[in-house]
Amino acid sequence: MVIMTNKILLKFAKKGINLSPKAYEKIKKLDDPLDFSSSLIVKLKSEEFSKKDLLSVSEEIVNEFINSEGLNENKDNKPKEIPLTNSKTEDKKIPNNKPNKIPITNSKTEDKKIPNETPIQKENSKIEEKIPNEPPIQKENSKIEEKIPNEPPIQKENSKIEEKIPNETPIQKENSKIEEKIPNEPPIQKENSKIEEKIPNEPPIQKENTDKKNKEEHAEKSEDIVEEKVADIDIKHSKRNINKTNVEYDFEIIQDTSKMSYTSGELDNLVTYFKNRYEKISKILSKRPELKSIQKISEIEEGQTSLSLILMVKDIRTTKNGHKLVEFEDETGSIPILFSNKDEELFKTAERLVKDEIVGVLAEKKGTLSIGTQIINPGIQRRPAKDMDFGIVFLSDIHIGSLTFLEDAFLKFVDWINCEYGSEKQVEVANDIKYLIIGGDIVDGIGIYPNQDKELAIKDITEQYDEAARLLGNIRSDIKIIIAPGNHDASRVAEPQPAVPEKYAKSLYELDNVEFISNPGVVSLDGINVLIYHGRGLDDMAFNIKDFSHEKNDLIMEELLKKRHLAPIYGERTPLASELEDYLVIDNVPDVFHTGHVHINTYRKFNGVHLINSGTFQTQTEFQKIYNIIPTPAEVPILHKGNYKLFKFI
Repeated sequence: MVIMTNKILLKFAKKGINLSPKAYEKIKKLDDPLDFSSSLIVKLKSEEFSKKDLLSVSEEIVNEFINSEGLNENKDNKPKEIPLTNSKTEDKKIPNNKPNKIPITNSKTEDKKIPNETPIQKENSKIEEKIPNEPPIQKENSKIEEKIPNEPPIQKENSKIEEKIPNETPIQKENSKIEEKIPNEPPIQKENSKIEEKIPNEPPIQKENTDKKNKEEHAEKSEDIVEEKVADIDIKHSKRNINKTNVEYDFEIIQDTSKMSYTSGELDNLVTYFKNRYEKISKILSKRPELKSIQKISEIEEGQTSLSLILMVKDIRTTKNGHKLVEFEDETGSIPILFSNKDEELFKTAERLVKDEIVGVLAEKKGTLSIGTQIINPGIQRRPAKDMDFGIVFLSDIHIGSLTFLEDAFLKFVDWINCEYGSEKQVEVANDIKYLIIGGDIVDGIGIYPNQDKELAIKDITEQYDEAARLLGNIRSDIKIIIAPGNHDASRVAEPQPAVPEKYAKSLYELDNVEFISNPGVVSLDGINVLIYHGRGLDDMAFNIKDFSHEKNDLIMEELLKKRHLAPIYGERTPLASELEDYLVIDNVPDVFHTGHVHINTYRKFNGVHLINSGTFQTQTEFQKIYNIIPTPAEVPILHKGNYKLFKFI
């Protein structure tokens, strides 16, 4: 218990907080004193306490926080026990000539669930196989028999891990709808599995509902969706390979707008911008068989009854009878078209129209009134599957520099990708990783939203990037890291955003395995084309289309692919630069569409395209509470040999 005592006191001391003896005794008796300590520090630091107030935290403050979190004392004052790893895996070697160390159980208690984690993620998303993050003691089929106390291990010799900014959330609440436990040892997965494997204890009703909803949305599930907690198996650290790698990459930047901004902000630029958008998407639409004989609005003849047009949405209204009256335009004029609510399928499509998008429209002209009969989105054709013998990891919204950045979980991720953490199967996946994509908001930035400074641990933008370089610099050199900016990064706010400038992120530019790209950007990774978009356009879609929400961002991503534009609505929440060319048009359909921004991990497969939102490494901020955005932190999506996996580091 001496180690436990030192660990608790050190956590507080490193943040300039002293505990009174009674307060310490109270914390020591809790089931998980270390996790509680981290949560209490976050609470204390986020409140308006002066240094004098934090000189000695009283028993009353501790009691108040214990009551607010509904925690229990460990009556026997004994550390909890967690199982050892399966002895069958201890004799096996780590692949790819990594150090052959005997894995030991990591007794850190970060595998508690975030209290704000959404329950079993939305009925129309991927198979949500929930894995609770508390170590089970009893499991009928478990081969684990030995147990050791859940006491923190002695610090590893060359550990990069210092005391973290205590952003971990306390012991999980009852907002999880499923409380089924599985062993904290990851399930063994079939290597060649093209059969959809499930994690034990998957709720069957949930899967049934998900399948049904996905059929309704014409989406596909991956043949192999694996969602699992990364096992608390810790291998002795080895230093990062600081030598340049000799790995050959088939890497190409297909689209990068970093040095292609020519707008002056004048009205003529805006006109040119929309003309370019219209021309690009018209070219896609004109290939649709339904639009073989299109015409302009000015070419409509008197007495003509059938109309075939390619139009931009100018305005949308609902009539007193509940129909949709849409004002369309092209470069020759405008025309109102009515979509009746009596045609349910057509009306549903009309409800998903947004301003400034371009669609094909078939209509019947009856006197002065035009009645719509079909709305044709540009859409995408099915992408053929490509061979893939490597892995890609997707991250975004890390928010380094924020008090709510989950550094402990991120360090676990770094250790895993270095093949130094996790079960044997999880380390095998890590060994295959060749690329790491970070889709924006690598740092928290400065002055992004009101009172943000109160939630910052690092209040200088350059220092935030320096810290990012320190953390990413520990990732092994044979992984190529691609970084795009987000709205929290030191790039211009308007999209398209140029790459993160070297002026602020010099330390990141000094890493030999890092590539920088614009937002949006397109890269080819050994023949796999990935569209990287931070995702501010998701906001406007969530607020403007019925039944869409941030939690259902995979559905929004599907809709953006159908519209062939990343942010079709101009002049609302998403700031768009009126360039001479609209770089947010999806000219070519990618194999992978990667977004972030909303802090909620989702996945679906649509017409052969993997739609991945990579979530976050940040707990809920005060700003997110205003909009009731409940993040899914420390969940890392991986495309491994063509199959989607989700590894959880908390």
